[in-house]
Amino acid sequence: MGEGVVRTRRWTRGEYDRLVECEILGTEDRIELLGGEMIVKEPQHRPHVTAIQLVARALRGAFGPGWEVQIEAPVALDDESEPEPDVSVVPGDPRDYGMAHPTRPVLVVEVSLSRLGFDREHKGSLYARAGVADYWIVNLPDRRLEVYREPVPDGATPFGWRYGHHATLGPDERVSPLALPGTDLAVADLLP
Repeated sequence: MGEGVVRTRRWTRGEYDRLVECEILGTEDRIELLGGEMIVKEPQHRPHVTAIQLVARALRGAFGPGWEVQIEAPVALDDESEPEPDVSVVPGDPRDYGMAHPTRPVLVVEVSLSRLGFDREHKGSLYARAGVADYWIVNLPDRRLEVYREPVPDGATPFGWRYGHHATLGPDERVSPLALPGTDLAVADLLP
């Protein structure tokens, strides 16, 4: 007798949202929808939490009114993806998103302690596919900021896209968000 085929079930964003609305999934589950799969989020170690708060504080100061800096809030990228980036910047005011999650962040930041490869390859490919022009990874083990820009197709990646430009910046360097080209932030301000 041969081996049976193992099947998995893919989820749409609508189905995922209904699971949340019906309280089948809650905040304690720490799940996000990536490419139709429910993925368990990285554990919240103190350096991770501290970095998230520092990034949000720096971005709120840089972006100011007219922009919403979200912490671990859902972003509706497409019909099969609703990630909850550590920090994201979207245009507008919180009331603009009272009935639906934002769909077009101008900047997404993931803070990575134990899943650096996942954030680079898997989430990077997902964000590139969605057309997120500016994706940053706060690399805690190496105390660096990784900046990814210019999404390009690449069939060898998990979601068929990757970033064409990548720079790694140290604590003594500065970075400008694409949405605010005249503003620069000290990388040290983003690191715990």
